[in-house]
Amino acid sequence: MRRGIVRIAGVMGMALGLAGCGLADSHASLPEFMRVRSNDVRPSDPQPDIRKILQDTPNSVFTPESHATGIQISALRRMPNGSGWTVCVRADLTSVVGRPIGTQTYLAMIEHNVVVDRRRSEADDNCTTEAYTPL
Repeated sequence: MRRGIVRIAGVMGMALGLAGCGLADSHASLPEFMRVRSNDVRPSDPQPDIRKILQDTPNSVFTPESHATGIQISALRRMPNGSGWTVCVRADLTSVVGRPIGTQTYLAMIEHNVVVDRRRSEADDNCTTEAYTPL
């Protein structure tokens, strides 16, 4: 029994000693590579000219086969967890077999004046409540 208590105390002591290794303070007198890095905040991109981006690269949101017409855009919003911007874009689209599929809304992500990603808008994107202006 005594051996078990000593063993448990030894394991707990080692665990306690190792637990402090991951919490090195950025102000500690440790070498730089051993310190916890502070949250590096990237500077946010300046507001892009979304009209120019979509006119220069119209296929960055809609594929050429969709024959997008009546393109409308919402106001730009900052990305919630990044340094870029988001914009809701909607247009009347045609399917690959040539049938109209109606108005579709996409959320486009813009960083450094380039559309880096786009996807169909979801309820969380709030694109249905946005005010749109023609491109």
